[in-house]
Amino acid sequence: MNILIISQYFWPEMFRINDLAAGLVDRGHSVTVLTGKPNYPGGKFYPGYRFLNRNKEYFNKIQIIRSPVIPRGKSKIQLALNYLSFVFFASITAILKCKRPDVIFVYEPSPITVALPAIFYKKIKKVPILFWVQDLWPESVTAVGAVRSKKILAWLEKLVYFIYKRCDYILTTSKGYFEPIKRYQIAEEKLKFFPQTAETLYQPIENAAGLSEEKLLPQGFRIIFSGNIGVAQDVETIVKAALLLKNQKNIKWIFLGDGSKREWLQAEIKRFELEETVYWLGQHPVETMPRFFSCADALLVTLKKDPVFTLTIPAKIQSYLACAKPILASLDGEGKRVIEESSAGMVAGSGDSTSLADIVMKMYSLSLHDRVQMGLEGRAYFNKHFARDVLLQNLENWMQELRSK
Repeated sequence: MNILIISQYFWPEMFRINDLAAGLVDRGHSVTVLTGKPNYPGGKFYPGYRFLNRNKEYFNKIQIIRSPVIPRGKSKIQLALNYLSFVFFASITAILKCKRPDVIFVYEPSPITVALPAIFYKKIKKVPILFWVQDLWPESVTAVGAVRSKKILAWLEKLVYFIYKRCDYILTTSKGYFEPIKRYQIAEEKLKFFPQTAETLYQPIENAAGLSEEKLLPQGFRIIFSGNIGVAQDVETIVKAALLLKNQKNIKWIFLGDGSKREWLQAEIKRFELEETVYWLGQHPVETMPRFFSCADALLVTLKKDPVFTLTIPAKIQSYLACAKPILASLDGEGKRVIEESSAGMVAGSGDSTSLADIVMKMYSLSLHDRVQMGLEGRAYFNKHFARDVLLQNLENWMQELRSK
């Protein structure tokens, strides 16, 4: 099949859509990605990219067509302009530069407006759309306090209805999303459960002692948090738990990633004099993550306490499971269910720093054998429920269904 993927984010930005596109190519499909100029998460164009240059590239046999976009910057106004500029320029670019595909696949980790260029293209070219929902709107933006105006929320509700009604299949990363989406008069047969997998590079690694990544990490009981350091990740609860365990000098809290709360995190480390136990070690290429994980004693995932996040399975959970490492978590709902069902770790409630500190101490007191067993249980669960090839086959089947209609 000829597949057009529309995503505001793509390589060299680190998102799961990169691996999904590569997987479709590996299975014999022709894949074109319509995206913007890379500027996530820092808010500035990556080196070598400008507003109008590098409009066409290739990555792993994937044709990338880049539309102009205003960088996301650091303010809410700049972020809104970033979202709107992608809608405008990508809609034009799609018509002018993208060859008519068999299907359109839209990747939506936020904003939901990424679907609008696909809907515009469908209107003209009559191509079916599969819309992969990572974040529920407007629930996710209200959960992090990004929008409070009742008028804007009412407008967003109408926008969501408009988008959902014009998509042929709506794919969700959690079955918990079904009911909120059906509220927009969406028939259940249009909804498909399509959870995140993890890139094939996420594998267990033995003998971490000789890795270069190991030399970058402090010595001790290493708890690694990876990925976006933002409002939804509830970094405050991690800092409070670390403060409770401040005198446990052998427990090391290690952050790998970046995001809107990173500067706040660095300031809190300094304010509470946590430099001996809490570390921010910067953002690193996705290819290095399995090696960093192999050097950890446990991997950490957290989500802010909010009803919408109880429906979410954070994507890093699949990566953690795939690497066969025990998981420490502070979250509720679907993410909690996966970790407990897999027997891959220990879970505290969202926002409960005392309980998070407690389970850290419990994990710390376990034998190496018990922690290894937790990791192996997690890997087995990943292979059963989140295996990449099985999920890609499901996606192919849905695409073929729409193509043949």
